[in-house]
Amino acid sequence: MHHESQTPDIHFLLAVNAAMMENWNGLAAIMELPARELVYINRHADLVAGNSDPAAVRQLLLSLPPDADKGWCKIPGSVNEAADMYFEKTEFKHGSRKFCLYRITAEPEDSMYKKQLTRELERFGALFDYASIGILVANRKGQIVMINDFALQQFGYDRGELLNQQVEMLIPRRVHGEHVKHRERFNAHPQSRPMGIGLDLFAVRKDGTEFPVEISLSHYTNEEGAFVIAYVNNITERKKAEEKVEKMNTELELMVEERTLQLRRALEELEKSKEEVTAALGKEKELSELKSRFVSMASHEFRTPLSTILSSAFLVKQYHSEEEQIKRNKHLQRIVTSVNLLTDILNDFLSVGKIEEGKVQIRPAQFNIEEHIRSVIQEVQGILKERQRIGYEHTGAAEVLLDPSLLRHIVINLLGNAIKFSGPGSTVRISTTATEEKMTLLVADEGVGISEGDQQHLFERFYRGGNVTNIQGTGLGLHIVSKYTELMNGSVSCESELGKGAVFTADFPLPLVMSE
Repeated sequence: MHHESQTPDIHFLLAVNAAMMENWNGLAAIMELPARELVYINRHADLVAGNSDPAAVRQLLLSLPPDADKGWCKIPGSVNEAADMYFEKTEFKHGSRKFCLYRITAEPEDSMYKKQLTRELERFGALFDYASIGILVANRKGQIVMINDFALQQFGYDRGELLNQQVEMLIPRRVHGEHVKHRERFNAHPQSRPMGIGLDLFAVRKDGTEFPVEISLSHYTNEEGAFVIAYVNNITERKKAEEKVEKMNTELELMVEERTLQLRRALEELEKSKEEVTAALGKEKELSELKSRFVSMASHEFRTPLSTILSSAFLVKQYHSEEEQIKRNKHLQRIVTSVNLLTDILNDFLSVGKIEEGKVQIRPAQFNIEEHIRSVIQEVQGILKERQRIGYEHTGAAEVLLDPSLLRHIVINLLGNAIKFSGPGSTVRISTTATEEKMTLLVADEGVGISEGDQQHLFERFYRGGNVTNIQGTGLGLHIVSKYTELMNGSVSCESELGKGAVFTADFPLPLVMSE
């Protein structure tokens, strides 16, 4: 049967070399000619030379008869200098270089075996040294034990400068530490694969210059241990081509991006114009709605106190005698109350105007929160309904850093609403809690409550709940509360159900930091 001849791969030849030379029962060594530099010694050299010291082995080989290729003789320096040893010399070429294979043993070997060995060595040398890719072999310690001519040319070294050196000599110093870890992991779980998948790998020449490489790893094992084969490919030209293509792509992308940007700007200008027109129309519509709501509210809220003032003033004029002083006082009090109501309404308008114009200035100060709240509670005592009471408690730090004036307005508005929308005999609860991080203000009433739908609009200007239209109010109080709270970087929220009262909670971060 005819079999097609196949060229053994590098792994096979490495295994053949290891098996045939390392396992010889005697000394096997290779010396480069004419320099007579020793390049290889097998592991059984000590059977003849007594040790594996290269200098001793070289001296022993040089003592062999120079004019004989094989034969028996006594060899000075051998283990048994008195006994004849059999030696063989086989010269062979490896590329343009000459080598001589020496073997010394107690008995001669078959000449056919020697010819077979020579052929295998030459075949291995052809595959190894004439490969157009850099190849090096390293042991488990990372020491280079073989390297081909192509790799030597790539790195600019002589063979003697790299043999038995660490492979880290050939990679950038900045990655030495990581490479040692990767090498140890590969030795623990060896497998044939590309090295550094997804990474840009670089090698270093003898002169210190770097060049990009692709590296594939393989492995084999013999009696001496495990070895790693690295195939090193210089990809400088490919990288240049890739960079050129990438540069062209980048330039093309920049051109496309520039054209897209121009188009986007044009669209943005068009959209901006559209938005400006829409915003202007929306603003006009909003102003119109606010104007209508203001006129409606003002006409209602001003009419009642003005009518009270007018009627009370008329009636005061009717009382002349001293006995009617009580009646006069009653009407005078109604006038004062109505004037105060009008003042509060105007103050709300002024506050909203200042907020909208950005004229409200924050003036933080350190003050006693409990004393401040009790002072505000005293101010609103005059508007309490029959048997209504305000319960207050404070926990935590005594002093806070906030704007006392803005906080006063917030508390007055929240207490005023709680009193207004709660019935006689009810209790309004207010509490404050101060920690290092924040101050929390809580105001709870037992009033008419707020529907879920109304809660979504509570803090809008001029908004009033559907269940309180018969109770006086401008719809600005809670809007002012929310804006003043925001000015102090706080937040306000409401929890309520119809007929079950309402709870307003305002949180203020401490200490107060004024925003730019």
